[in-house]
Amino acid sequence: MMARNYVYGTVRDSRRNAIYAIRVQDDIIDAVEAEQIADLMREKLQSRGEMAADVVVVQGHAKETLRLYGVPYSVSRVRAAMFNAALSWQPIELD
Repeated sequence: MMARNYVYGTVRDSRRNAIYAIRVQDDIIDAVEAEQIADLMREKLQSRGEMAADVVVVQGHAKETLRLYGVPYSVSRVRAAMFNAALSWQPIELD
């Protein structure tokens, strides 16, 4: 997997849980790569002590080109947060 630029944001799902959205910058990925990226993020979160984090991988910038990968419930929560501009993106290193 080549080095990519990622940003991430969080969506509060409940008082204790957050859904992490990872956005792939400037690259096209498929479902297999999306799962690999989600695994990298889960590993990073586990190293910080978060065991059961839900991760959604986001690709694309315009509404027409957006693709979201993840559990359907979490995908819908992230999509709603993006639509309502309720996500703030921050750079993150995963590679």
